[in-house]
Amino acid sequence: MRYTGPKVRLSRRAGVPLTRKAVKYFEQRPYPPGEHGRKTNRRSVGDYGVRLLEKQKLRWYYDVSERQLRRYWDLAVRRPGRSGEELVSILETRLASVVLRAGLAPSIYAARQYVNHGHITVDGRKVDIPSYLVQPGQVIGVRVKSRSTQPFVAAAEGVYADERIAPYLSVDHKNLTVTLLSRPTREQIVVPVDEQLVVEHYSR
Repeated sequence: MRYTGPKVRLSRRAGVPLTRKAVKYFEQRPYPPGEHGRKTNRRSVGDYGVRLLEKQKLRWYYDVSERQLRRYWDLAVRRPGRSGEELVSILETRLASVVLRAGLAPSIYAARQYVNHGHITVDGRKVDIPSYLVQPGQVIGVRVKSRSTQPFVAAAEGVYADERIAPYLSVDHKNLTVTLLSRPTREQIVVPVDEQLVVEHYSR
């Protein structure tokens, strides 16, 4: 089941800011949420707790359910590369993730909503499934009738774009299109997670 509560609480539970918005809030309150948050000692967590938290961080970062993450793990294990790196690569090629990385949305939650509401196309056809796995060469865009809405006007101006576009994407903000050039490698993906701990969690 996906978490639907306050997003900043997730960052405080994870110990790292998981979204841009969470950065300033996390700086103000860099401790877990709740009445006893200030007294919580993250270092006292055992090995299982450390691995579990890392897996949860990955879930929260990409806004996926436990069932979805387990399915991606099973897919990653069947691939020839290192399972942890393959897992992160798969998550990064979800349609919602590509929309976010391209700067077409301010957060993974907004990206998911844009896809769900039918604003996003893949190779010219509407796709409303956030978990759709984008393949190299496919072109993601915004439906013509959606381009005049405020969020996409801002996206066209580069408001949501990172300072450095991911090297596996070719982005045209003016025309609100992005092409996946190749499957991303772990070195190209900026995500505050130690995937080896996730591997250990699922391999126990």
